[in-house]
Order: sequence, then structure tokens, then C-alpha cells
Amino acid sequence: MNPNPKGQRGGTRAITSLQNERVKLIRALHMRKVRRETGLFVAEGASVLVAARDAGWRPKILALLAASATAGVQRDLLRWAETGGAECLEVSQDVLNKLAAKDNPQTMLAVFEQRWHTPPSPAAVGSDALWVALESVRDPGNLGTIVRTADAVGASGIVLVGACVDPYSREAVRATMGSIFSVPLARVKPEDGLEWASRWPGDIVGAHLDAAVDFRSITYRQPTLLLMGSEGPGLSAELSAACTRLVRIPMAGRLDSLNLAVAAALMLYEVRKERLRL
Repeated sequence: MNPNPKGQRGGTRAITSLQNERVKLIRALHMRKVRRETGLFVAEGASVLVAARDAGWRPKILALLAASATAGVQRDLLRWAETGGAECLEVSQDVLNKLAAKDNPQTMLAVFEQRWHTPPSPAAVGSDALWVALESVRDPGNLGTIVRTADAVGASGIVLVGACVDPYSREAVRATMGSIFSVPLARVKPEDGLEWASRWPGDIVGAHLDAAVDFRSITYRQPTLLLMGSEGPGLSAELSAACTRLVRIPMAGRLDSLNLAVAAALMLYEVRKERLRL
């Protein structure tokens, strides 16, 4: 299953067989092993592909429902993909049904190369930088939503610490609503994450259930590094000890914790509140 064949480029060809090599590749990309081996991922939907185009990305493969690109944004996206040298596949409804997500399927999807960044040198981060470090996040929907929120507040990027879910899984990509193309992503081993955080020049803020400080009561010293733990155990003792501040989101109900993506959104907007204006 060659992800980079010397096949036809710049044209659109009709595909009706599920045995086609490119169809098999796209279907296989739902598996993390295949994404890791090929360095590719799938993004679905015209609006998400518009976000990719506007962020300067180029697809390797574009698949669309036959006769769906006759006008409007679909036609523009097809031209964008062809101009960039992508393989463009006009597929039948049966083929698309096997390629697209089962719930709310789209008529257009594309295969892109993953982009992984190196965490910035703490000595070189901008004075107003806001990076988010996520430790052992397991839920793709949570991760995708955090990426989307980080984009919304103008965060600098996200560092995945330890064994996190793949941000390039279909579920995570879909939850980002296109922000996967705008937010730099990095990944580090736990020990490397600790070493990186130890050299951070500003506040290292950890959200922690045992903290005694209301997250709304402090002034965050920039540049800010926000640490969030996994959905169950929360932030590890090692990363908690690396924080300059531990804060908590107060709650009045019976639950003692929030969904990770919701908690991250509250934290991000609080850190950025002085910069966000209508």
C-alpha cells in the first residue's frame, strides 16, 4: 500500500471499486498503526478543507462524490487540490460510504501529511506566548476540542506529554473543526516534558483538584504554560511539582470535576481574557 505512487497527478479520475489502491489506503488510515507508518491522516468536509487551504496546507489525495464539484466551494477546492498536484478521485456513493464517517458523512475528504513541531526553546518564546501541555489525554473528542479552543484564543501551540491519543485520528481531527491545520502540535516523553517545563521563563499553571487557589483570582505571568492532566487521574505528581501555580475551577454541584475539554476552555479563556475583545 504505497502512499506516494508515481500515478496520475493533476487530473480527476473516476473510482467505483473498493479494491482500488487509493481507496484501500484511505480506509486503512482509520488505524493508528497505518497513520504512524505513512505519516498521513484524513480530514473530511468542505469547511474543514477550506480551513486547510487557508492555512497553507496541500492534500496528497482528494476524494469527492461524483458530480459534486460542479459549482461553489467544492469546485474551488478541487481546483486547489489539482493545482497542488494532488490525486483527485471522483468516487461513487458506495465507495464514499466506505471512506467517510458513518455519522453525518461528508461528500468530500482529503489525505494530508501530518505535521509535528519541536517544542520551542523556553529561552526563545515570545513574551505573550501561551502554550498548552496535555498529559496522557485519552479521549480524541476532548483533544480535538482543546485544539479548537486553543485556536480560538490564539494559543501558540500544544505539547502532548506521554501516551496521548493521536490528534490525527479521524475523531480528533473532526472535533477540531479545521483547527488541526492552524495549531502547532508537538509530542514529548514525560521526562523530556519535565525538563522542558523546568526552563519555562513565565508562569507554569497546573489545573489540580487539590489546589486551594481559584483560577480566576490570579494574574497570569506571561509567557504562560498551561498544564492539564488526563481525564481520570488528572495531572501527575511530577508535572504538578513543576508548576509555579496550581489552580482549581470551583464547583457548587455534586460533581468534583469537569470534562477535560470544558475545563481547558475555561482556563484558556481566563488566561487570555485581557487580550480577547470583540
